[in-house]
Amino acid sequence: MIYKNFQKEKLSMLGFGTMRLPLLEDGSVDEAQVREMTRYAIEHGVNYFDTAFPYHNGDSERVIGRVLKEYPRDSFYLATKYPGHQILSNGYHPEEIFEEQLKKCGVEYFDFYLLHNVYEKSMETYLDPKWGIIDYFKEQKRLGRIRHLGFSSHAKVEGLEKFLDICGEDMEFCQIQLNYLDWTLQDAKKKCELLTKRNIPIWVMEPVRGGKLARLDESSEDKLKVLRPEESVAAWGFRFLQGIPGVTMVLSGMSNMEQMMDNIRTFSAEKPLSAEEKELLFAIADGMKNTIPCTACRYCCEGCPKRLDIPSLLSTYNELRTVPSINAAMFVEGLEEDKKPSACISCGKCARICPQNIDIPAAMKDLTERISKMPKWADECKKREALAKKNR
Repeated sequence: MIYKNFQKEKLSMLGFGTMRLPLLEDGSVDEAQVREMTRYAIEHGVNYFDTAFPYHNGDSERVIGRVLKEYPRDSFYLATKYPGHQILSNGYHPEEIFEEQLKKCGVEYFDFYLLHNVYEKSMETYLDPKWGIIDYFKEQKRLGRIRHLGFSSHAKVEGLEKFLDICGEDMEFCQIQLNYLDWTLQDAKKKCELLTKRNIPIWVMEPVRGGKLARLDESSEDKLKVLRPEESVAAWGFRFLQGIPGVTMVLSGMSNMEQMMDNIRTFSAEKPLSAEEKELLFAIADGMKNTIPCTACRYCCEGCPKRLDIPSLLSTYNELRTVPSINAAMFVEGLEEDKKPSACISCGKCARICPQNIDIPAAMKDLTERISKMPKWADECKKREALAKKNR
Protein backbone atom coordinates (compact mmCIF):
# COMPACT_ATOMS: atom_id res chain seq x y z
CA MET A 1 0.00 0.00 0.00
CA ILE A 2 1.19 3.50 -0.83
CA TYR A 3 1.23 5.74 2.23
CA LYS A 4 1.32 9.53 2.44
CA ASN A 5 2.48 11.58 5.40
CA PHE A 6 0.00 14.13 6.67
CA GLN A 7 1.34 16.04 9.64
CA LYS A 8 2.07 13.21 12.12
CA GLU A 9 -0.30 10.74 10.44
CA LYS A 10 0.58 7.97 7.97
CA LEU A 11 -2.40 7.64 5.64
CA SER A 12 -3.05 4.97 3.05
CA MET A 13 -3.30 6.86 -0.23
CA LEU A 14 -6.43 4.83 -1.05
CA GLY A 15 -9.41 5.62 1.15
CA PHE A 16 -12.62 3.59 1.38
CA GLY A 17 -15.45 5.96 0.50
CA THR A 18 -18.83 4.83 1.82
CA MET A 19 -21.21 6.79 -0.40
CA ARG A 20 -21.82 3.83 -2.75
CA LEU A 21 -21.89 0.81 -0.46
CA PRO A 22 -23.29 -2.53 -1.74
CA LEU A 23 -27.05 -2.85 -1.38
CA LEU A 24 -29.54 -5.64 -0.75
CA GLU A 25 -32.62 -6.11 -2.91
CA ASP A 26 -34.72 -3.95 -0.58
CA GLY A 27 -32.31 -1.04 -1.04
CA SER A 28 -30.72 -1.29 2.42
CA VAL A 29 -26.96 -1.50 2.87
CA ASP A 30 -25.50 -5.00 2.63
CA GLU A 31 -23.66 -4.87 5.95
CA ALA A 32 -22.22 -8.36 5.63
CA GLN A 33 -20.53 -7.46 2.36
CA VAL A 34 -19.31 -4.16 3.79
CA ARG A 35 -17.77 -6.13 6.67
CA GLU A 36 -15.91 -8.40 4.23
CA MET A 37 -14.73 -5.48 2.11
CA THR A 38 -13.52 -3.66 5.22
CA ARG A 39 -11.68 -6.74 6.44
CA TYR A 40 -9.93 -7.10 3.08
CA ALA A 41 -9.11 -3.39 3.00
CA ILE A 42 -7.55 -3.37 6.46
CA GLU A 43 -5.62 -6.58 5.82
CA HIS A 44 -4.10 -4.91 2.75
CA GLY A 45 -3.15 -1.63 4.40
CA VAL A 46 -6.15 0.68 3.91
CA ASN A 47 -6.58 2.75 7.06
CA TYR A 48 -8.82 5.68 5.99
CA PHE A 49 -12.63 5.41 5.96
CA ASP A 50 -14.83 8.24 4.74
CA THR A 51 -18.53 8.71 5.40
CA ALA A 52 -20.99 11.61 5.74
CA PHE A 53 -24.25 12.49 7.46
CA PRO A 54 -26.51 12.11 4.37
CA TYR A 55 -24.90 9.05 2.74
CA HIS A 56 -27.35 6.17 2.30
CA ASN A 57 -30.04 8.29 3.97
CA GLY A 58 -28.04 8.40 7.18
CA ASP A 59 -27.20 4.67 7.34
CA SER A 60 -23.64 4.89 6.04
CA GLU A 61 -22.36 6.29 9.35
CA ARG A 62 -24.18 3.58 11.31
CA VAL A 63 -22.94 0.70 9.17
CA ILE A 64 -19.31 1.72 8.95
CA GLY A 65 -19.36 2.57 12.65
CA ARG A 66 -20.57 -0.94 13.55
CA VAL A 67 -18.08 -2.60 11.20
CA LEU A 68 -15.07 -0.61 12.44
CA LYS A 69 -16.05 -1.34 16.04
CA GLU A 70 -14.41 -4.74 15.49
CA TYR A 71 -10.97 -3.13 15.14
CA PRO A 72 -8.77 -1.20 17.61
CA ARG A 73 -9.67 2.50 17.50
CA ASP A 74 -6.08 3.53 16.84
CA SER A 75 -5.78 1.20 13.82
CA PHE A 76 -7.91 3.31 11.46
CA TYR A 77 -8.80 6.89 10.59
CA LEU A 78 -12.49 7.79 10.42
CA ALA A 79 -13.75 10.83 8.53
CA THR A 80 -17.25 12.26 8.31
CA LYS A 81 -18.85 15.54 7.30
CA TYR A 82 -21.22 18.22 8.55
CA PRO A 83 -24.11 18.85 6.08
CA GLY A 84 -24.08 22.64 6.11
CA HIS A 85 -24.74 22.60 2.36
CA GLN A 86 -28.28 21.34 3.02
CA ILE A 87 -29.36 23.19 6.15
CA LEU A 88 -33.06 23.81 5.81
CA SER A 89 -34.38 23.76 9.34
CA ASN A 90 -33.48 24.34 12.98
CA GLY A 91 -32.77 20.63 13.27
CA TYR A 92 -29.32 21.01 11.75
CA HIS A 93 -27.51 22.88 14.49
CA PRO A 94 -23.83 21.86 14.55
CA GLU A 95 -23.90 20.54 18.11
CA GLU A 96 -26.97 18.37 17.51
CA ILE A 97 -25.59 16.86 14.32
CA PHE A 98 -22.08 16.34 15.68
CA GLU A 99 -23.27 14.56 18.82
CA GLU A 100 -25.53 12.36 16.73
CA GLN A 101 -22.68 11.47 14.39
CA LEU A 102 -20.42 10.43 17.28
CA LYS A 103 -23.21 8.22 18.59
CA LYS A 104 -24.02 6.71 15.20
CA CYS A 105 -20.38 5.89 14.51
CA GLY A 106 -19.78 4.66 18.04
CA VAL A 107 -16.65 6.76 18.57
CA GLU A 108 -15.49 9.48 20.95
CA TYR A 109 -13.70 11.51 18.28
CA PHE A 110 -13.29 11.82 14.53
CA ASP A 111 -9.82 11.70 13.05
CA PHE A 112 -10.89 13.89 10.13
CA TYR A 113 -13.95 16.11 9.94
CA LEU A 114 -15.11 18.08 6.91
CA LEU A 115 -17.49 20.91 6.17
CA HIS A 116 -19.50 19.20 3.44
CA ASN A 117 -19.69 20.79 -0.02
CA VAL A 118 -18.64 24.38 0.48
CA TYR A 119 -19.71 26.06 -2.75
CA GLU A 120 -21.04 29.42 -3.91
CA LYS A 121 -24.47 29.01 -2.28
CA SER A 122 -23.65 27.00 0.85
CA MET A 123 -20.82 29.39 1.72
CA GLU A 124 -23.45 31.80 3.03
CA THR A 125 -24.61 29.20 5.54
CA TYR A 126 -21.13 28.18 6.63
CA LEU A 127 -20.19 31.80 7.30
CA ASP A 128 -23.52 32.85 8.86
CA PRO A 129 -23.03 33.82 12.56
CA LYS A 130 -26.53 32.50 13.25
CA TRP A 131 -25.24 28.96 12.93
CA GLY A 132 -21.73 29.48 14.28
CA ILE A 133 -20.59 26.44 12.35
CA ILE A 134 -16.89 27.06 11.91
CA ASP A 135 -16.38 28.36 15.45
CA TYR A 136 -18.17 25.31 16.85
CA PHE A 137 -15.99 22.83 14.99
CA LYS A 138 -12.81 24.74 15.79
CA GLU A 139 -13.78 24.32 19.45
CA GLN A 140 -14.37 20.59 18.98
CA LYS A 141 -10.90 20.36 17.51
CA ARG A 142 -9.46 22.19 20.50
CA LEU A 143 -11.22 19.68 22.75
CA GLY A 144 -9.74 16.74 20.84
CA ARG A 145 -13.05 15.49 19.50
CA ILE A 146 -11.85 16.36 16.00
CA ARG A 147 -8.23 15.64 15.16
CA HIS A 148 -8.10 17.39 11.79
CA LEU A 149 -10.56 19.87 10.28
CA GLY A 150 -11.05 20.41 6.55
CA PHE A 151 -13.72 20.82 3.88
CA SER A 152 -14.98 19.40 0.61
CA SER A 153 -15.95 21.64 -2.27
CA HIS A 154 -17.58 21.64 -5.68
CA ALA A 155 -17.10 25.40 -6.00
CA LYS A 156 -15.51 27.00 -9.02
CA VAL A 157 -11.96 28.28 -8.63
CA GLU A 158 -13.10 31.77 -7.66
CA GLY A 159 -15.49 30.45 -5.00
CA LEU A 160 -12.82 28.14 -3.61
CA GLU A 161 -10.37 31.02 -3.40
CA LYS A 162 -12.94 33.23 -1.66
CA PHE A 163 -13.54 30.64 1.05
CA LEU A 164 -9.81 30.09 1.54
CA ASP A 165 -9.29 33.85 1.90
CA ILE A 166 -11.76 33.84 4.79
CA CYS A 167 -11.20 30.46 6.44
CA GLY A 168 -8.04 29.01 4.92
CA GLU A 169 -6.00 29.31 8.11
CA ASP A 170 -8.40 26.95 9.89
CA MET A 171 -8.65 24.37 7.11
CA GLU A 172 -6.02 21.60 7.17
CA PHE A 173 -7.04 19.85 3.93
CA CYS A 174 -9.48 20.22 1.04
CA GLN A 175 -11.41 17.55 -0.85
CA ILE A 176 -12.19 18.28 -4.51
CA GLN A 177 -13.55 16.43 -7.53
CA LEU A 178 -10.43 15.48 -9.44
CA ASN A 179 -9.91 13.18 -12.43
CA TYR A 180 -8.51 13.44 -15.95
CA LEU A 181 -11.89 14.47 -17.40
CA ASP A 182 -12.46 17.24 -14.86
CA TRP A 183 -8.83 18.37 -15.13
CA THR A 184 -10.12 20.89 -17.66
CA LEU A 185 -13.90 20.38 -17.58
CA GLN A 186 -14.15 21.61 -13.96
CA ASP A 187 -10.84 23.51 -13.88
CA ALA A 188 -9.46 20.93 -11.44
CA LYS A 189 -5.94 21.78 -12.62
CA LYS A 190 -6.37 25.39 -11.44
CA LYS A 191 -7.90 24.21 -8.15
CA CYS A 192 -4.87 21.99 -7.53
CA GLU A 193 -2.54 24.88 -8.27
CA LEU A 194 -4.46 27.12 -5.86
CA LEU A 195 -4.43 24.57 -3.05
CA THR A 196 -0.75 23.76 -3.57
CA LYS A 197 0.08 27.47 -3.47
CA ARG A 198 -1.78 27.71 -0.15
CA ASN A 199 0.04 24.59 1.16
CA ILE A 200 -3.25 22.74 1.61
CA PRO A 201 -3.10 18.97 0.99
CA ILE A 202 -5.53 17.64 -1.60
CA TRP A 203 -8.12 14.93 -0.91
CA VAL A 204 -9.71 13.48 -4.07
CA MET A 205 -13.34 12.55 -4.63
CA GLU A 206 -14.82 11.09 -7.84
CA PRO A 207 -11.43 9.81 -9.14
CA VAL A 208 -13.21 7.83 -11.87
CA ARG A 209 -16.27 10.10 -12.15
CA GLY A 210 -18.74 7.74 -10.48
CA GLY A 211 -17.59 4.88 -12.71
CA LYS A 212 -17.73 6.78 -16.01
CA LEU A 213 -13.94 6.56 -16.35
CA ALA A 214 -13.88 2.88 -15.38
CA ARG A 215 -15.70 1.93 -18.60
CA LEU A 216 -14.69 3.59 -21.88
CA ASP A 217 -15.52 2.93 -25.50
CA GLU A 218 -13.81 -0.11 -27.02
CA SER A 219 -11.33 1.91 -29.08
CA SER A 220 -10.13 3.93 -26.09
CA GLU A 221 -9.79 0.84 -23.90
CA ASP A 222 -7.74 -0.89 -26.60
CA LYS A 223 -5.30 2.04 -26.71
CA LEU A 224 -4.83 1.87 -22.94
CA LYS A 225 -4.29 -1.89 -23.01
CA VAL A 226 -1.48 -1.54 -25.55
CA LEU A 227 0.52 0.66 -23.18
CA ARG A 228 -0.35 -1.06 -19.89
CA PRO A 229 -1.90 -4.47 -20.56
CA GLU A 230 -1.79 -5.39 -16.86
CA GLU A 231 -3.84 -2.38 -15.72
CA SER A 232 -7.62 -2.08 -15.53
CA VAL A 233 -9.33 0.92 -17.14
CA ALA A 234 -10.13 2.30 -13.71
CA ALA A 235 -6.47 1.98 -12.68
CA TRP A 236 -5.52 4.53 -15.33
CA GLY A 237 -7.59 7.14 -13.51
CA PHE A 238 -5.82 6.37 -10.24
CA ARG A 239 -2.37 6.35 -11.87
CA PHE A 240 -3.12 9.82 -13.24
CA LEU A 241 -3.72 11.05 -9.69
CA GLN A 242 -0.51 9.45 -8.40
CA GLY A 243 1.48 11.96 -10.44
CA ILE A 244 -0.23 15.14 -9.21
CA PRO A 245 1.69 17.12 -6.55
CA GLY A 246 -0.23 17.67 -3.34
CA VAL A 247 -2.58 14.70 -3.71
CA THR A 248 -2.56 12.93 -0.35
CA MET A 249 -5.81 10.96 -0.19
CA VAL A 250 -7.80 9.34 -3.02
CA LEU A 251 -11.29 8.23 -2.04
CA SER A 252 -13.00 5.50 -3.98
CA GLY A 253 -16.67 4.72 -3.43
CA MET A 254 -16.31 0.97 -3.86
CA SER A 255 -19.51 -1.07 -4.19
CA ASN A 256 -18.18 -4.63 -4.34
CA MET A 257 -15.17 -6.78 -3.52
CA GLU A 258 -13.99 -6.83 -7.14
CA GLN A 259 -13.56 -3.05 -7.12
CA MET A 260 -11.83 -3.21 -3.74
CA MET A 261 -9.33 -5.83 -4.92
CA ASP A 262 -8.58 -4.00 -8.18
CA ASN A 263 -8.03 -0.67 -6.40
CA ILE A 264 -5.75 -2.23 -3.79
CA ARG A 265 -3.67 -3.77 -6.58
CA THR A 266 -3.38 -0.34 -8.14
CA PHE A 267 -2.29 1.29 -4.89
CA SER A 268 0.21 -1.43 -3.99
CA ALA A 269 2.90 0.63 -5.75
CA GLU A 270 3.25 4.06 -7.34
CA LYS A 271 3.35 3.89 -11.13
CA PRO A 272 2.55 7.43 -12.28
CA LEU A 273 1.86 8.03 -15.95
CA SER A 274 4.44 9.16 -18.46
CA ALA A 275 3.91 12.33 -20.50
CA GLU A 276 2.83 10.19 -23.44
CA GLU A 277 0.31 8.29 -21.34
CA LYS A 278 -1.17 11.48 -19.91
CA GLU A 279 -1.58 12.92 -23.38
CA LEU A 280 -3.50 9.79 -24.37
CA LEU A 281 -5.83 10.20 -21.38
CA PHE A 282 -6.42 13.87 -22.19
CA ALA A 283 -7.20 12.94 -25.80
CA ILE A 284 -9.72 10.36 -24.58
CA ALA A 285 -11.24 12.98 -22.26
CA ASP A 286 -11.51 15.45 -25.12
CA GLY A 287 -13.37 12.84 -27.14
CA MET A 288 -15.88 12.45 -24.31
CA LYS A 289 -16.66 16.16 -24.17
CA ASN A 290 -19.62 17.62 -25.98
CA THR A 291 -18.52 21.22 -25.67
CA ILE A 292 -18.65 24.56 -27.40
CA PRO A 293 -15.28 26.28 -28.00
CA CYS A 294 -15.37 29.11 -25.44
CA THR A 295 -11.85 30.39 -24.67
CA ALA A 296 -12.97 32.70 -21.83
CA CYS A 297 -11.62 35.77 -23.63
CA ARG A 298 -14.51 37.71 -22.01
CA TYR A 299 -15.12 39.94 -25.06
CA CYS A 300 -18.78 38.95 -24.74
CA CYS A 301 -19.01 40.41 -21.25
CA GLU A 302 -18.04 43.94 -22.25
CA GLY A 303 -21.27 44.77 -24.05
CA CYS A 304 -23.72 42.54 -22.17
CA PRO A 305 -26.55 44.78 -20.89
CA LYS A 306 -27.31 42.26 -18.12
CA ARG A 307 -23.64 42.03 -17.06
CA LEU A 308 -23.73 38.24 -17.16
CA ASP A 309 -20.57 36.23 -16.49
CA ILE A 310 -20.96 34.48 -19.82
CA PRO A 311 -17.73 32.41 -19.78
CA SER A 312 -18.63 30.88 -16.40
CA LEU A 313 -22.13 30.09 -17.62
CA LEU A 314 -20.76 28.53 -20.80
CA SER A 315 -18.34 26.47 -18.73
CA THR A 316 -21.29 25.10 -16.73
CA TYR A 317 -23.17 24.52 -19.98
CA ASN A 318 -20.27 22.49 -21.36
CA GLU A 319 -20.15 20.37 -18.23
CA LEU A 320 -23.87 19.63 -18.34
CA ARG A 321 -23.61 18.69 -22.02
CA THR A 322 -20.77 16.28 -21.25
CA VAL A 323 -21.79 14.66 -17.96
CA PRO A 324 -25.17 15.84 -16.59
CA SER A 325 -24.72 16.40 -12.87
CA ILE A 326 -26.56 18.23 -10.14
CA ASN A 327 -23.18 19.54 -8.95
CA ALA A 328 -22.82 21.58 -12.13
CA ALA A 329 -26.33 22.98 -11.79
CA MET A 330 -25.61 24.06 -8.19
CA PHE A 331 -23.40 26.87 -9.46
CA VAL A 332 -26.25 28.41 -11.44
CA GLU A 333 -28.73 27.86 -8.62
CA GLY A 334 -26.44 29.84 -6.31
CA LEU A 335 -26.45 32.92 -8.55
CA GLU A 336 -28.67 35.96 -8.10
CA GLU A 337 -31.71 35.84 -10.38
CA ASP A 338 -30.41 38.64 -12.59
CA LYS A 339 -27.14 36.75 -13.14
CA LYS A 340 -28.63 33.43 -14.18
CA PRO A 341 -28.78 32.39 -17.87
CA SER A 342 -32.53 32.97 -17.76
CA ALA A 343 -31.78 36.70 -17.44
CA CYS A 344 -30.38 36.78 -20.99
CA ILE A 345 -32.53 39.00 -23.23
CA SER A 346 -31.12 37.55 -26.48
CA CYS A 347 -29.94 40.92 -27.77
CA GLY A 348 -27.12 39.20 -29.66
CA LYS A 349 -24.35 41.66 -28.82
CA CYS A 350 -22.27 38.85 -27.30
CA ALA A 351 -22.60 36.60 -30.35
CA ARG A 352 -21.60 39.39 -32.75
CA ILE A 353 -18.33 40.01 -30.91
CA CYS A 354 -17.46 36.39 -30.09
CA PRO A 355 -14.21 35.35 -31.89
CA GLN A 356 -15.39 31.71 -31.85
CA ASN A 357 -18.74 32.57 -33.45
CA ILE A 358 -20.69 30.94 -30.62
CA ASP A 359 -24.45 31.49 -30.65
CA ILE A 360 -24.41 32.60 -27.00
CA PRO A 361 -28.13 33.52 -26.68
CA ALA A 362 -29.06 30.02 -27.92
CA ALA A 363 -26.61 28.49 -25.43
CA MET A 364 -28.13 30.52 -22.56
CA LYS A 365 -31.61 29.38 -23.56
CA ASP A 366 -30.57 25.73 -23.75
CA LEU A 367 -28.71 25.98 -20.43
CA THR A 368 -31.83 27.41 -18.78
CA GLU A 369 -33.94 24.56 -20.16
CA ARG A 370 -31.46 21.88 -19.08
CA ILE A 371 -31.32 23.20 -15.54
CA SER A 372 -35.11 23.50 -15.34
CA LYS A 373 -35.36 19.77 -16.03
CA MET A 374 -32.91 18.82 -13.29
CA PRO A 375 -33.92 18.37 -9.65
CA LYS A 376 -33.38 21.55 -7.67
CA TRP A 377 -30.61 21.25 -5.12
CA ALA A 378 -32.88 22.70 -2.43
CA ASP A 379 -35.53 20.09 -3.25
CA GLU A 380 -32.90 17.35 -3.18
CA CYS A 381 -31.76 18.59 0.23
CA LYS A 382 -35.32 18.47 1.54
CA LYS A 383 -35.65 14.84 0.45
CA ARG A 384 -32.34 13.91 2.06
CA GLU A 385 -33.20 15.77 5.23
CA ALA A 386 -36.57 14.02 5.51
CA LEU A 387 -35.00 10.60 4.95
CA ALA A 388 -32.19 11.29 7.42
CA LYS A 389 -34.65 12.37 10.10
CA LYS A 390 -36.83 9.35 9.40
CA ASN A 391 -33.84 7.06 9.95
CA ARG A 392 -32.61 8.77 13.12
